[in-house]
Amino acid sequence: MKTKTEEMYARMKPWRLFFVVAAPGMISMFAMSIYSIIEGIFIGQILGEGAFAAVNIAMPLVMINFSLADLIGVGASAPISIALGKEDYKTANNVFSCAVVLNFFASALMGAIMFFAAVPLSRMMGADDVLLDTAVRYLRTYALCGPITTIFFAMDNYLRICGYVKTSMFINIGCNVGTLGFLTLFLLLLNMDVVGSALATCISMCACAAICLVPFVRKKALLKFTKPKFSFALFKQIAACGSPVFLNNISGRVTSILMNISLMTLGVKLLGEGGGQTAVAVYAVLMYSSDLCWPLLYGIADSLAPALGYNWGAKNYDRVKRIVKCAYIGTAIIGLVSTSVLFFFPGTIASWFVNAEEVRLLEISTHAIRLFCFAYLFRWFGVTTQSYFSAIEKPLQATIISVGTAFVFPVVLLGALWSFGLDGIWFNFVGVNALTAILSVLLLMRLMKEIAKREKEIE
Repeated sequence: MKTKTEEMYARMKPWRLFFVVAAPGMISMFAMSIYSIIEGIFIGQILGEGAFAAVNIAMPLVMINFSLADLIGVGASAPISIALGKEDYKTANNVFSCAVVLNFFASALMGAIMFFAAVPLSRMMGADDVLLDTAVRYLRTYALCGPITTIFFAMDNYLRICGYVKTSMFINIGCNVGTLGFLTLFLLLLNMDVVGSALATCISMCACAAICLVPFVRKKALLKFTKPKFSFALFKQIAACGSPVFLNNISGRVTSILMNISLMTLGVKLLGEGGGQTAVAVYAVLMYSSDLCWPLLYGIADSLAPALGYNWGAKNYDRVKRIVKCAYIGTAIIGLVSTSVLFFFPGTIASWFVNAEEVRLLEISTHAIRLFCFAYLFRWFGVTTQSYFSAIEKPLQATIISVGTAFVFPVVLLGALWSFGLDGIWFNFVGVNALTAILSVLLLMRLMKEIAKREKEIE
């Protein structure tokens, strides 16, 4: 017998489903990114350019640990949703239970590596003697809390599969309220440095991870904890479905390393002494500015993924097409609005993260945002397409998009645009997303042929 959640995925009108699922999903994902934005504001305004640059150097390593949660969380979500579409509850519950256990131990291992290898890893990221100590202490704080904080990332996927969309939204909002409170306590009242910033986020995420587990522990959710039965086939399935997001994150972090090294080089060459630190800080401003827009795109695409996977598993291909159409329209609107906001208000946005006394950093950041913003004219298409392929268990196509977006295209354009100096790096994002959009169109054309063939077989 189908639950209310399953009936929603199977029968609710696509646009109503969009607003019921995607709207809270957007708010939820945006709330998750707010902690990063708030952290950036506190660090930039209170601790200054040096701390801002050090955090940007350490952040890719922090995100690699969170990428493991995405690998397992997203990787398990697709087979869980498809199994539910087939009404195979035993398989769905086993995948869910294995994924939670796997996430904890994988994050514990990764956290240990990050803690003990923090110094060489930070140097590899481009930290010089001035920034090294700050970057290491920030990284180690996150590493110690990794096994619990990463559960928060993974559990959000399972809450939405079970229909707890609003619950997920309120938990994420609560996480950010908690982060803001702890940031105020640690940085303003106790005068702590970047360790206080990292602790503020980690404490809030650990508390919310515990809250996320409540519906499952109390057996009130659609998914139930069972004795996990691991198998090679299960590992392979989770890895295949989660690899697009994971490789996107890992590739993105490698690209960030190359970007930081390039920025240190170009910054000194073009801006003089201290220019490398300034250039890295500008790059951090761009990443924080992107956090205003990116979560809204991802929130739509990711929130509708369980519905797409469910209907794909049920072989309801016409409904899959109608739901994904809503996703494309929604993300297109967000992309256009994001470009407009970043283009018309770059100075205001930059001033959130840069102290008014740091005039050079503020001027360069404003200019960089105005170039960077055009990436969102294209970014919506690649994000939605990658999520679409992941949701229907097409990991190869999704992986091609993710690796192209996060590594291949940025590295190629980094060399091609090197002669344009720092402007070439700011514009890199635009070129990357334009190329991703073209690649996505080509892969979608092949998928449409496959769907047409499947529909004929059903007839």
